[in-house]
Amino acid sequence: MSDANKPPTDAFTSPMSPQAAETASETAFVGRPLKLVVSGPVGAGKTAFIQSLSETEVVETDEVASEDIGKERTTVAMDFGTLSLDGIPLYLFGTPGQDRFDFMWEILCEGALGMILLVAGDNPKDFPHARNILEFVTSRVPVPFVVGVTRQDLPRVWEPEDVADYFGLDDDQVVGLNATSPTASVLALITLLRLINQYDYEPNL
Repeated sequence: MSDANKPPTDAFTSPMSPQAAETASETAFVGRPLKLVVSGPVGAGKTAFIQSLSETEVVETDEVASEDIGKERTTVAMDFGTLSLDGIPLYLFGTPGQDRFDFMWEILCEGALGMILLVAGDNPKDFPHARNILEFVTSRVPVPFVVGVTRQDLPRVWEPEDVADYFGLDDDQVVGLNATSPTASVLALITLLRLINQYDYEPNL
Protein backbone atom coordinates (compact mmCIF):
# COMPACT_ATOMS: atom_id res chain seq x y z
CA MET A 1 0.00 0.00 0.00
CA SER A 2 1.29 3.54 -0.76
CA ASP A 3 0.71 6.97 0.70
CA ALA A 4 -1.22 8.09 -2.41
CA ASN A 5 -4.84 9.23 -2.40
CA LYS A 6 -4.60 10.86 1.01
CA PRO A 7 -7.32 13.47 1.68
CA PRO A 8 -6.45 17.17 1.59
CA THR A 9 -5.29 18.63 4.91
CA ASP A 10 -5.93 22.31 4.17
CA ALA A 11 -8.05 24.39 6.52
CA PHE A 12 -11.80 24.05 6.06
CA THR A 13 -13.87 26.75 7.70
CA SER A 14 -17.29 25.31 6.88
CA PRO A 15 -18.41 21.68 6.65
CA MET A 16 -19.92 22.35 3.22
CA SER A 17 -18.08 23.77 0.23
CA PRO A 18 -19.72 25.85 -2.54
CA GLN A 19 -18.99 22.93 -4.90
CA ALA A 20 -21.02 20.57 -2.70
CA ALA A 21 -23.87 23.05 -2.38
CA GLU A 22 -23.99 23.46 -6.15
CA THR A 23 -24.02 19.68 -6.60
CA ALA A 24 -26.82 19.29 -4.05
CA SER A 25 -28.88 22.04 -5.65
CA GLU A 26 -28.88 20.03 -8.89
CA THR A 27 -30.66 17.05 -7.30
CA ALA A 28 -34.26 16.26 -8.09
CA PHE A 29 -35.25 16.44 -4.42
CA VAL A 30 -34.38 20.02 -3.49
CA GLY A 31 -37.94 20.70 -2.31
CA ARG A 32 -37.52 18.60 0.82
CA PRO A 33 -34.80 17.61 3.29
CA LEU A 34 -32.20 15.20 1.95
CA LYS A 35 -31.66 12.05 4.01
CA LEU A 36 -28.35 10.21 3.73
CA VAL A 37 -27.23 7.11 5.64
CA VAL A 38 -23.70 6.37 6.85
CA SER A 39 -23.11 2.65 7.40
CA GLY A 40 -20.26 0.19 7.84
CA PRO A 41 -18.64 -2.20 10.33
CA VAL A 42 -17.73 -1.29 13.90
CA GLY A 43 -14.79 1.11 14.02
CA ALA A 44 -15.02 2.21 10.38
CA GLY A 45 -15.46 5.87 11.37
CA LYS A 46 -19.21 6.43 11.02
CA THR A 47 -19.63 8.58 14.14
CA ALA A 48 -16.46 10.56 13.39
CA PHE A 49 -17.64 11.17 9.81
CA ILE A 50 -20.97 12.61 10.97
CA GLN A 51 -19.27 14.65 13.70
CA SER A 52 -16.88 16.16 11.14
CA LEU A 53 -19.80 17.41 9.02
CA SER A 54 -22.70 18.19 11.34
CA GLU A 55 -23.51 21.82 12.06
CA THR A 56 -25.56 20.76 15.09
CA GLU A 57 -24.63 18.65 18.09
CA VAL A 58 -24.60 15.01 17.00
CA VAL A 59 -27.14 12.75 18.66
CA GLU A 60 -25.29 9.57 19.66
CA THR A 61 -26.54 6.30 21.14
CA ASP A 62 -23.22 4.86 22.28
CA GLU A 63 -23.26 2.22 25.00
CA VAL A 64 -20.58 0.06 26.61
CA ALA A 65 -19.93 -2.86 24.27
CA SER A 66 -21.30 -6.15 25.62
CA GLU A 67 -18.77 -8.19 23.63
CA ASP A 68 -15.21 -7.83 22.38
CA ILE A 69 -15.47 -5.61 19.30
CA GLY A 70 -12.12 -3.85 19.55
CA LYS A 71 -13.37 -0.76 21.36
CA GLU A 72 -15.08 0.05 24.65
CA ARG A 73 -18.26 1.73 23.35
CA THR A 74 -20.37 1.26 20.23
CA THR A 75 -23.48 2.70 18.56
CA VAL A 76 -26.58 0.68 19.42
CA ALA A 77 -29.34 2.58 17.58
CA MET A 78 -28.10 5.46 15.42
CA ASP A 79 -26.09 8.65 15.18
CA PHE A 80 -27.80 11.75 13.82
CA GLY A 81 -26.38 15.01 12.54
CA THR A 82 -27.53 17.84 10.30
CA LEU A 83 -26.07 20.38 7.93
CA SER A 84 -27.34 22.79 5.32
CA LEU A 85 -26.48 22.78 1.63
CA ASP A 86 -27.22 26.18 0.16
CA GLY A 87 -30.27 26.40 2.41
CA ILE A 88 -31.32 22.78 1.83
CA PRO A 89 -31.37 20.71 5.04
CA LEU A 90 -29.39 17.49 4.96
CA TYR A 91 -29.93 14.76 7.54
CA LEU A 92 -27.15 12.26 8.27
CA PHE A 93 -28.12 8.97 9.93
CA GLY A 94 -25.37 6.64 11.15
CA THR A 95 -26.20 2.96 11.57
CA PRO A 96 -24.89 0.50 14.18
CA GLY A 97 -22.09 -1.72 12.92
CA GLN A 98 -22.94 -4.98 14.68
CA ASP A 99 -25.04 -7.66 13.00
CA ARG A 100 -27.36 -7.93 16.01
CA PHE A 101 -28.66 -4.46 15.15
CA ASP A 102 -29.22 -5.26 11.47
CA PHE A 103 -32.92 -4.43 11.79
CA MET A 104 -31.82 -0.79 12.20
CA TRP A 105 -29.97 -0.85 8.86
CA GLU A 106 -33.17 -1.30 6.91
CA ILE A 107 -35.19 1.06 9.12
CA LEU A 108 -32.68 3.89 8.76
CA CYS A 109 -32.33 3.42 5.00
CA GLU A 110 -36.06 3.78 4.37
CA GLY A 111 -36.61 7.08 2.59
CA ALA A 112 -32.86 7.71 2.17
CA LEU A 113 -31.58 9.40 -0.95
CA GLY A 114 -28.18 7.69 -0.73
CA MET A 115 -25.74 5.80 1.48
CA ILE A 116 -22.05 6.04 2.27
CA LEU A 117 -20.60 2.68 3.32
CA LEU A 118 -17.40 3.21 5.34
CA VAL A 119 -14.66 0.60 5.68
CA ALA A 120 -11.42 0.98 7.63
CA GLY A 121 -8.61 0.81 5.10
CA ASP A 122 -6.20 -0.72 7.61
CA ASN A 123 -8.61 -3.50 8.66
CA PRO A 124 -9.32 -5.73 5.63
CA LYS A 125 -10.66 -8.53 7.85
CA ASP A 126 -13.81 -6.41 8.17
CA PHE A 127 -14.33 -6.17 4.40
CA PRO A 128 -16.54 -9.30 4.23
CA HIS A 129 -18.74 -7.85 6.97
CA ALA A 130 -18.95 -4.56 5.05
CA ARG A 131 -19.98 -6.51 1.95
CA ASN A 132 -22.69 -8.26 3.99
CA ILE A 133 -24.03 -4.90 5.19
CA LEU A 134 -24.06 -3.57 1.65
CA GLU A 135 -25.86 -6.62 0.27
CA PHE A 136 -28.33 -6.63 3.17
CA VAL A 137 -29.27 -3.00 2.65
CA THR A 138 -29.32 -2.80 -1.14
CA SER A 139 -31.33 -6.02 -1.48
CA ARG A 140 -34.08 -4.41 0.61
CA VAL A 141 -33.68 -0.71 -0.16
CA PRO A 142 -32.03 -0.18 -3.59
CA VAL A 143 -30.37 3.05 -2.52
CA PRO A 144 -27.48 4.65 -4.49
CA PHE A 145 -24.21 4.33 -2.57
CA VAL A 146 -20.50 5.01 -2.48
CA VAL A 147 -17.84 3.25 -0.44
CA GLY A 148 -15.52 5.38 1.69
CA VAL A 149 -12.15 3.89 2.66
CA THR A 150 -11.20 5.53 5.95
CA ARG A 151 -7.89 5.98 7.80
CA GLN A 152 -6.11 7.17 4.66
CA ASP A 153 -3.93 9.28 6.97
CA LEU A 154 -2.14 6.10 8.11
CA PRO A 155 0.98 4.80 6.33
CA ARG A 156 -0.28 1.28 5.47
CA VAL A 157 -3.87 1.13 4.25
CA TRP A 158 -5.76 -0.29 1.30
CA GLU A 159 -6.07 2.17 -1.56
CA PRO A 160 -9.57 3.07 -2.87
CA GLU A 161 -8.93 1.34 -6.21
CA ASP A 162 -7.97 -1.89 -4.39
CA VAL A 163 -11.19 -1.74 -2.36
CA ALA A 164 -13.14 -1.07 -5.57
CA ASP A 165 -11.67 -4.29 -6.99
CA TYR A 166 -12.66 -6.20 -3.85
CA PHE A 167 -16.27 -4.99 -4.01
CA GLY A 168 -16.46 -5.23 -7.80
CA LEU A 169 -17.22 -1.51 -8.17
CA ASP A 170 -16.07 1.21 -10.53
CA ASP A 171 -13.18 3.26 -9.19
CA ASP A 172 -15.28 6.43 -9.14
CA GLN A 173 -17.72 4.78 -6.70
CA VAL A 174 -15.00 4.38 -4.03
CA VAL A 175 -13.25 7.28 -2.28
CA GLY A 176 -10.45 7.52 0.26
CA LEU A 177 -10.78 9.74 3.31
CA ASN A 178 -9.90 10.47 6.90
CA ALA A 179 -13.29 10.46 8.65
CA THR A 180 -12.22 13.15 11.13
CA SER A 181 -11.41 15.61 8.32
CA PRO A 182 -14.32 17.86 7.28
CA THR A 183 -12.63 18.48 3.94
CA ALA A 184 -12.26 14.79 3.13
CA SER A 185 -15.76 13.99 4.40
CA VAL A 186 -17.38 16.66 2.26
CA LEU A 187 -15.58 15.36 -0.82
CA ALA A 188 -17.13 11.96 -0.12
CA LEU A 189 -20.53 13.65 0.09
CA ILE A 190 -19.94 15.36 -3.26
CA THR A 191 -19.14 11.98 -4.82
CA LEU A 192 -22.37 10.53 -3.46
CA LEU A 193 -24.49 13.49 -4.58
CA ARG A 194 -23.06 13.30 -8.09
CA LEU A 195 -23.87 9.59 -8.20
CA ILE A 196 -27.42 10.25 -7.00
CA ASN A 197 -27.86 12.74 -9.85
CA GLN A 198 -27.11 9.94 -12.30
CA TYR A 199 -29.83 7.69 -10.86
CA ASP A 200 -33.50 7.69 -11.69
CA TYR A 201 -34.24 6.94 -8.05
CA GLU A 202 -37.24 7.88 -5.97
CA PRO A 203 -36.90 6.96 -2.28
CA ASN A 204 -39.85 5.50 -0.41
CA LEU A 205 -40.91 8.24 2.00
